[in-house]
Amino acid sequence: MQAILGVIFHFIGGFASGSFYIPFKKVKGWSWETYWLVGGLFSWLIVPPLAAWMTIPGFGDIIGGASSSTLALTYFFGVLWGIGGLTYGLGVRYLGVSLGSSIILGLCMVFGALIPSIYYEFYPSEGKDTIGMLMGTRWGMTIMAGLLVCILGIVISGRAGVKKEREMAASGVFDQSNTEYRFGIGLLVSIISGVLSACFNFGLEAGKPMALVANEAWKALHPGEGEFLYQNNVTYVVVLWGGLTTNLIWCLLLNARNKTFGDYTNPKVPVLANIIFCALAGTTWFLQFFFYGMGESKLGNGPSSWILHMAFIILVANSWGLILKEWKGVSAATRRTVVLGIITIIISVLVVGYGNSIR
Repeated sequence: MQAILGVIFHFIGGFASGSFYIPFKKVKGWSWETYWLVGGLFSWLIVPPLAAWMTIPGFGDIIGGASSSTLALTYFFGVLWGIGGLTYGLGVRYLGVSLGSSIILGLCMVFGALIPSIYYEFYPSEGKDTIGMLMGTRWGMTIMAGLLVCILGIVISGRAGVKKEREMAASGVFDQSNTEYRFGIGLLVSIISGVLSACFNFGLEAGKPMALVANEAWKALHPGEGEFLYQNNVTYVVVLWGGLTTNLIWCLLLNARNKTFGDYTNPKVPVLANIIFCALAGTTWFLQFFFYGMGESKLGNGPSSWILHMAFIILVANSWGLILKEWKGVSAATRRTVVLGIITIIISVLVVGYGNSIR
């Protein structure tokens, strides 16, 4: 039952992350850097402490009582992750929701799942899964098999994207669902984003002492009720400070370079409506981590949580790509390819879920 609840929570989080970019498409008359920053202020600065305040009494005292090394390392990984998040927006901008998310989150899944387990192989810590455990147990091998199946699904989705570009170039038909489609630069920023976005998982590991304090306080007040579902909410506050730093600096630099500071007060655009859509996008984006923490508390700190979370995001993003007609105008064979990629990712989710059930 715990595993089933964990999978459900990860699906909700994945749905939130795979859907957050949709409200941005409703923003009118603003440059990318403007709406990305406004949405990000909700994602990184406003909603995280609000969620922590609602779920963890005295969360500020927990942060204030953490060691300087814990805070610094958690923040540092947040900065690196912020670069990944920034380039995520560019990847989706240039490749579309489905293809951009598949490449970025696929790389993020691999690095985020395997690197911590390799680290804990050499520096063991109680409750942490190691690469030896993953490769030497039935449940671990099952989870690794699920990871490989998901990578296969990502490769298939990427193949569909390449076929799409070739068909567009051959027919001269422009992709009306994404007027900024650029495969080359989109692929580059997607690779950078995929590698650096994995740093969010490292940030959670670095900030675990704060989550443990919240967890112990919960257990003291609620003995016998298991792990605290919202323990990671305090860690998110610090990690996202790092993300805020990176994105704030970059977006303001773009505002200055592109002379788009006037976007925020331009009377010719629906400023209030734009802020509402940005707030919806930013809040939806944060909800992925809110539910990720709940799923992790049910499945444990192994890489399976990260794999499931990423797989669901890829699944939802690809589904949105079909709904938004990002594949309109391509051949039936190309559409079948992207559907095959989605089905393969669904199979990977089932395999990882089974691996957790036999653990």
